Amino acid sequence: MATGVSTTKWNGERQSIERTAADADLSVTLSYAGKKPVAEILSGPCAQTFKVWGVADDPTTTVNRLYWGDNLPILRMLLNDDRVRGKVRLVYIDPPYATNSVFQSRDQKDAYADLLQGAQFVEFLRERLLLIRELLADDGSIYVHLDDNMAFEIKMVMDEVFGKEHFQNWITRKKCSTKNTTRNRFGNIADYILFYTKSSEFVWNRPFDPWSEDKIADEYPYVDEKTGRRYKRVPVHAPGTRNGATGGKWRGMLPPKGKHWQYTPTTLDELDAKGEIYWSKNGNPRRKVFFDPGKGVPQQDIWLNYRDSINQNMVITGYPTEKNLAMLENIVAASSNPGDLVLDAFCGSGTTMQAAYNLGRRWIGIDREEEAICAVLKRFNIGSEKMGDFVTDKAAKSYKPHELLDERNFAQSLFGTCPFQFLVASDKLDQAKVSFKVKVPPDAKHSSLSNLAKRAVDPAIKAASLAVFAKVIS
Repeated sequence: MATGVSTTKWNGERQSIERTAADADLSVTLSYAGKKPVAEILSGPCAQTFKVWGVADDPTTTVNRLYWGDNLPILRMLLNDDRVRGKVRLVYIDPPYATNSVFQSRDQKDAYADLLQGAQFVEFLRERLLLIRELLADDGSIYVHLDDNMAFEIKMVMDEVFGKEHFQNWITRKKCSTKNTTRNRFGNIADYILFYTKSSEFVWNRPFDPWSEDKIADEYPYVDEKTGRRYKRVPVHAPGTRNGATGGKWRGMLPPKGKHWQYTPTTLDELDAKGEIYWSKNGNPRRKVFFDPGKGVPQQDIWLNYRDSINQNMVITGYPTEKNLAMLENIVAASSNPGDLVLDAFCGSGTTMQAAYNLGRRWIGIDREEEAICAVLKRFNIGSEKMGDFVTDKAAKSYKPHELLDERNFAQSLFGTCPFQFLVASDKLDQAKVSFKVKVPPDAKHSSLSNLAKRAVDPAIKAASLAVFAKVIS
């Protein structure tokens, strides 16, 4: 793999491109019909939600919350909640992919429709990303899961919203097993996760993959005759010339042309005395790097071990497009700490929330579809099932929505150790009364603090948001 060097190293002259005043702004933005001003998005109507089930509210902290309703007005509502705004450490979202399809659960219930296309889809997601940015803590992170259909357009949107300098990774995930496709192209077995941060200082707990015997043998192919330890051979020089000791002679030889020694001659002598320099038959030195199991192999941006459907014993809720729990635990562990607040605005079956719970984080989940809400309630109150049970006569009882809130049906559920609130947006309240048989008193107040009942984002908050956003895109 080639490594670039300074622009001053081109035949001793600095290389540059002449730019006019008109070229001073090198930023790239995505232009499309229907793109709304940031101010209009921030000042739109907020949701009104009502707690219909679950634990009591706590004005001093954020208890786990499951919201049923459109995430756009709910996200605006959360901007007015001092317990949430600027305190979300991690956001993971797995939005629709603009597939122009509808999806059903494994028991053939309608789950959600993914019908937005092109510019409509881009603006749909941009609106939510702008609000999410305001909810993130300054050291927070966001992961957006997409496929190759719209990932490239959304990357440009995220560059605009979060700043290109805060792009961290384009993660490629193997989503399924090998496909025997009949189309004239390579098998499509990957999807993508865009990882951004709100600032250059962010929570990061580096994840490691365990070493395998095959990988050790491949990475460290040599065995030291004296110690029996495995090692690999790496160059003792690096790109670029130097004028000091690392650019001079060592053992009578100069570093290769255009290179310098990685260490001073004195340090190289010390390494050689300790047996950490390998000399080839031609007298060329290379450094021995011995295998140290340590924490494992630092995880890279290609993920092969997080497929969604592996075998019939995998425990799932049956919700379509349900993601791998181990993958979400990996993300939560990497970009948050115990006690932090995690948000999933397209929560689906609730995998993100379970990952957060498993690792001692608090969570907020939002979804607009009844089947998603049922999947989350089943996950936390009833429990999941083996994948194979959905295709055999061993399938567990099929619960009606209201039975998912009946504690008589709870068996070894997570709710005992992971209590949460179930909150319903006002436009879903009538449906909730029918499906979940919840009762809301006629004089019920808004479920959260009184200032959350405002119909739009507080003007002061909106002004502060616009000022910050202007800096991001400037």
